[in-house]
Amino acid sequence: MTERLNTGSHDLPITDELAAFMRTGWADTRRAGVSALPVAPWAAKRRAALAARFPGERLVVPAGTLKVRSNDWDYPFRPHSAHSYLTGAGEPDDVLVVEPSGEARLYLRPRSPRQEGEEFYRDRRYGEFWVGRRPDLAEAAELYQVECAHIRDLDVKGPARVLRGVDARVDAMVAAGEGDAELECFLSETRLVKDEWEIGELQSAVDSTVRGFEDVVRALPAALGHPRGERHLEGVFGLRSRLEGNTVGYDSIVASGAHACVLHWIRNDGGLRPGDLLLLDAGVETDTLYTADVTRTMPLSGRFGPVQRQVYELVYEAQTAAIATLRPGARFRDFHRAAMRVICEGLHEWGLLKASPDALMETGVYRRYTLCSSGHMLGLDVHDCARSRAEAYLDGVLEEGQVLTVEPGLYLQPDDLTLPEEFRGLGVRIEDDLVITKDGARMMSSALPRHPDEVESWMADLLS
Repeated sequence: MTERLNTGSHDLPITDELAAFMRTGWADTRRAGVSALPVAPWAAKRRAALAARFPGERLVVPAGTLKVRSNDWDYPFRPHSAHSYLTGAGEPDDVLVVEPSGEARLYLRPRSPRQEGEEFYRDRRYGEFWVGRRPDLAEAAELYQVECAHIRDLDVKGPARVLRGVDARVDAMVAAGEGDAELECFLSETRLVKDEWEIGELQSAVDSTVRGFEDVVRALPAALGHPRGERHLEGVFGLRSRLEGNTVGYDSIVASGAHACVLHWIRNDGGLRPGDLLLLDAGVETDTLYTADVTRTMPLSGRFGPVQRQVYELVYEAQTAAIATLRPGARFRDFHRAAMRVICEGLHEWGLLKASPDALMETGVYRRYTLCSSGHMLGLDVHDCARSRAEAYLDGVLEEGQVLTVEPGLYLQPDDLTLPEEFRGLGVRIEDDLVITKDGARMMSSALPRHPDEVESWMADLLS
């Protein structure tokens, strides 16, 4: 009875005659002239550094597996960032193995030959007719510049460190050990300082993001007339992301009015009112999976009202103070503290908090209006290097080549009775992406204006 109730595929059974017919009459589609991906030499250096860190050990770094969506197909696959960093590859089920000798091998699922088997047209998850072409083993070896083998031949024998929680099949091959956590930590910390190629990819992501923000401003007149104007703008930015990159680096925050007081507002189902502010937090993810992360808060009318400008200018001053601290040797938390010092001084000046700025910094009560930290590392993940030790990241010092965001904000909740009524429901965040240089920091997102006067002029030019 159970089998009869299990629908499975909606397709008709394959007859012997159809199966025989499907094995014949196909042109040779092997690709000639495949060249290495630009990331390949950089990935090779990273694998060498990994092997040097754990000499004489076997290291296993899977890409991850597919996840079913709506009982029909799979969610779009994105490989684990550590796997992408070490290989440049991105197919589901791939596994990188670095042997004790230091030699690396990438196990993957190659394309299915048309003359052998039925996967290419029958397998909804991996078949070429269903999801597109994969490289064969020779093509993959050329693309990634690493020895490649079929995933069916993966058999991890003996002790190994495994990046766990990514592929259950791989986890089951080797007993978990204390060394696994150390591997995960290293794979996070090694990405703290970006190489030249990574910085180029991040700049490309930022440049596309700038164009996406310009698209959004140009789309404001149409969005203002739609009951779900936030989603209209989300779609506009998403189009730029798909045209110039892989997708968005994270769910875009398109928050108008009081929605801007919700730190991770991604419902984006609200309308737009001309007198409100719009907080747009969005980033394009490149085809190589590096993402930008930029926020601008802009007046939907094209001009800030007096109270809107007052709040915006305080956030602007806080961000400017934070950026001024960025240089090699500065502590990571310094820029957040600098921003919060300015915020505390402003809240005290406004009379919202009676205690001195020093006392506010000590007690933290100012955080009622600005709850979260003011930035984070950026790279393959929007919150990059998150598995790093505190002493290497949060409590560490900045180094040349690190890329991070600076994003102070004020979020004045609409139901907060400690605020004058005219402040309630205002949310402002300004966020930029910066790379630490030899003697300071370079703002990668400088093409987008920050000062309120410049924001107004920028919007007027785009809307003219």
